[in-house]
Formats: sequence, C-alpha cells, structure tokens
Amino acid sequence: MKTDTSPVKARAGGWPVLVLLCLAQFMLIVDITVVQVALPTIGAELALDRESLTWVVTTYTLCFGGLMVFGGRLADALGARRTLLAGLGLFTAASLMCGLAGSGAVLIAGRGLQGVGAALLSPAALAVITSTFHGERRGRALGVWAAIGGTGAALGVLLGGILTAGPGWTWVFFVNVPIGLLVLAAVPAVVPAAPGRPERLDVPGALVVTTATALLIYGLVTAGDAGWGSAGTLLPLAGAVLCYVLFVVVERSVRAPLMRAETLARRPVISGTFVMLLATGLMLGLFFLSSLYLQHVMGFSALETGLLFLPVAIAITLGTQLGGHLIGRLGGRPVAVGSFVVTAAGALLMTRISPDANAYATLLPGFALAALGIGPAFVTATTTTMANIPPGENGVASGVINTFHELGGSIGVAVVSTVAASSLAPGSTGIGGFVAGLTLCAVAAGVAAVVSLGLVPPGKPAGAFVGHGHGH
Repeated sequence: MKTDTSPVKARAGGWPVLVLLCLAQFMLIVDITVVQVALPTIGAELALDRESLTWVVTTYTLCFGGLMVFGGRLADALGARRTLLAGLGLFTAASLMCGLAGSGAVLIAGRGLQGVGAALLSPAALAVITSTFHGERRGRALGVWAAIGGTGAALGVLLGGILTAGPGWTWVFFVNVPIGLLVLAAVPAVVPAAPGRPERLDVPGALVVTTATALLIYGLVTAGDAGWGSAGTLLPLAGAVLCYVLFVVVERSVRAPLMRAETLARRPVISGTFVMLLATGLMLGLFFLSSLYLQHVMGFSALETGLLFLPVAIAITLGTQLGGHLIGRLGGRPVAVGSFVVTAAGALLMTRISPDANAYATLLPGFALAALGIGPAFVTATTTTMANIPPGENGVASGVINTFHELGGSIGVAVVSTVAASSLAPGSTGIGGFVAGLTLCAVAAGVAAVVSLGLVPPGKPAGAFVGHGHGH
C-alpha cells in the first residue's frame, strides 16, 4: 500500500502547496515566541505569577516537541493530508480558546492544545512537501521551509509587540484564527489525498516522554520559589528521572518504538540534540529575560520592546545564512564552537544592564551578538546530524532533532525563570535576578563551546543538509 511519502503531484502544482504549508508553519513557529512581549500585559490582566507566566511559554513548546515524532508516525499511518487537517483544525480552535481565556488555567490549557495541534501539523506538512517536490526543486522548497524556521521565532516577538500595543494581547492568538481557516479551506484544493499505511503507534512512549519533560520543567520552575531542596522541587525531578527510565524500557519493548535506542545512541544524533537543546534554550531564555526586563524595569511598552527585537531577528537570520555557508567550508565542529563562543560573549555583554542606562547601549548590542551566534548553531545541529546518519534513519533522526528544538526552549525558559526569580516577583524592581539569568546563559554557552569541541563530528558534511531545526 502506498504511503504519503510516495511521489505525488499536487493538483494545483507544487508551489501553491509550498506557499500554503509555509504559511501554516510560519504560524506555528511564530507562536513559540509571539507571547514573549505580551507576558507582562497577560500577567497583569489575568493576575498571573512568575510560575504561571513561565507555563504560558513552556506548555506550547512542551506539547509541540514531546508529541512531534508521534505526529509524524500518525501522518504515516492515517495519511499526511488527514493528519495535517486535524492538526490545523485543533491549532485554530485552541488559538480561539487562548484569545477568549479569562483565567491563567484556561490560557495554559489552550497553549497545550495549540502544541498538540502543531505536533500533528508540522511533520505532516513536511511530509507533503517532500513528496511533492523532487530533485533540485525539493532542495529549493526545503530552503524556503528552513527560512521559515530561522526567522519566524524572532519575528514572532516583533509581531507580539505590535499586536499587544494595538488591538491587545488577545489578538496574539486571534490572528491565527482567520489564517487557520483560510489554510483549512485551501488544503483540500491543492494537497492531494493519499492513503496511509497500517502501523502500530507508540502511544505509551509519546505520553511517557512528554510527562517526563513536563515533570522536569515543573521541578525547575518550582525551585525558583521553594528552593532546590524542597519536596516540591525534588519529587517532580525524581519523577522525571523515573519517567525517562520508563521511556527507555518502553522503547525497548514495543514493536514500533517512537525513538530507536540505536539511533539515539549514535554520536551525530547525540551531538545534534545537544547543540539544538542548548541553542534553543539560550534563544528563548534570552528572549524571556529581555522582554520582562525591558517592560518591568525599563518601562518599555510592548511595541517598543518588539521594535528593539527587530535587530535581533535580523541577526538570527544573518547568523543562519552565515552558518549555512561556513559549514560547507569549515565543517560543523568549528562552526558549532564559534557559534557558542559568540553567544557567550553576547550574553556576557548583556549583563551590563542598568536601570539608569540606555537599553539600546547596554542590552541590545550583546543581545544582537548572541543572536548572531545562535543562528549558525541551529544549522549545525541539523546539518551535522543528517549528513552523518545512514539513509534509513533520516526520518527518525530528523524527528529527534526537531523534538529537542522545542523541548530545549521549554527547559531554557524554565531554568532562567528560576534563576531570575528574585527579579520576577510582583513589585520587584531589582535587576540582580536578570543579571544572574544572563550570566547563566553566558556560562552555559561557554560550556557548550567546550563540549562541542569534542562532541560534534569533525569534517565537512557530505551533502547539502543545511537548515534550521524545522528545516528537515
């Protein structure tokens, strides 16, 4: 029986398919960061504390990343178009739920449902693209797809500032509804239906790994208020360890595991997941701290904050393009090391922040430099993995890298939120917590550079596997 990954030809031609699916993917990637600038306003209107605001960010990326490989398997089993429509419908409905939320609990639940919808939509959309385009056209199509991932997260912060300052923070979510409905209406006309294949789905594995990461994040966030030695911190962290162990047991026992242990144990996969985890954690961690610092301490409006992020968006885009060129010439290892060194230097410059100094002179230069460094790290993570993995394991390896792209963001925000807790408490005006969080980012990037020196495979990639975490 044919699957959705067999060559098919879209009824309306390939490029309308690409435009439509890239629009949907852009919506998903933007939603990773679009709430960052709106957080202070959301917190004030819904009376949310630091812990709740952290979950507003992390719940989406947690569900998106934790269920993404499962979403890919579901697309194989049920058909890519069917899974795509289900994910898009859920994401659109959940966006409406978030916009209408009158409490933190409803908003966080809506963010989780958005993440589930994204986990179904994204791998199904990529499966349609890879089956629609072939040869050089596929390379160009994947290049466009990679560009969406490289710039969407950064531009989301700018969009969040514009919407929050204009019609209000609820439109950060409402804007997805007409876009989602438009894509839902157009998909049946341009994306051909193709049968799936009967396949065992590793539902237990997907649930266990997502639960494990949720417990890990809960423990990290709780530590900011209760302390590292409290039962509220230690019990969730211990539960996370047990669930990760259980995940390994489940994957070894099921016939069609979500993630094969043999693939996860390969050095290129370990290297790629490490680089992706750190790069995304640093990016979203710096976004989180900077947005709250600018609005809480410096008194910036949501629009002013979004505009300050514009050079950061440009820097990430330039870094991603630069990384793609450098990897082919120098290889992945020096690019990874250099990326984290530049990121560490940028984060260290950001620690010069002061309520009495101009944010454009203290925060922005280091922020842009750190963003420039993070861009090539994204490319390195995907490229060095996909170029050193046997062809039969490409799909699983790509899914694992994409999973850690989202989970890295969740963990990064949780960690910096905990370290900066003293400055994020209601009524706090001190910047000690922000400086501590930025210092941690600098140290983490420096350690990542040292680890990459020995972990990232040497040599130049054999093929053109250049892209952002969502590129392949």
